[in-house]
Order: sequence, then C-alpha cells, then structure tokens
Amino acid sequence: MAGQRRERIGVVVSDRMNKTVVVRVERIMKHPKYGKRVRARARYKAHDEQNQCRVGDRVRIVETRPLSRDKRWAVRAVLERGKVLEGPAAAAAERIVNP
Repeated sequence: MAGQRRERIGVVVSDRMNKTVVVRVERIMKHPKYGKRVRARARYKAHDEQNQCRVGDRVRIVETRPLSRDKRWAVRAVLERGKVLEGPAAAAAERIVNP
C-alpha cells in the first residue's frame, strides 16, 4: 500500500488565487451517536498549474507533498465543467456556492 496517494472528488468554490483553487469535498457519513446520515464537508487548497479550473468545475484532486503552508493537494483532472455565469447572476451564484 506504500506509495498510494489519496484522491478526492469535489467542486471548485474559489479560483481567485494564482495557481491555486479551493475545492469543497462532501461525503455522507453516519452520525456516531444518533445514526442519521449527515453530510460532512471539507475544503482543500489544491495546486492548479495551468490555472484551468473555474468556479463550479467538478475536479479530482490528489494528495501531494506540501507546496505551501496550506496547500497539500493538486488537481489531477477536471471531470466536468461548471456553467459560466457573468454579471449579477454570477454574483448570486458565488454567494450560494461560497457562503
């Protein structure tokens, strides 16, 4: 199992930094005490060498060596492109995606 890198699939919620995107990963887990299924969310900063990812894209990220203080992941592939919005609709979508 040595050499296996962890992979996650998530949605890009921010692409404002140069060569870095913020990816939100959701997983469904069972609550330890009550047994109800709940959504657990995590946000990862991932390296995007070509600045190809945009907000709303579905991406696969892979664990890598530390690239900065917060960045330990890299974008491996863009699985699905998000809708491109401009103007007031983009601002409203940004508030929904990034509360």
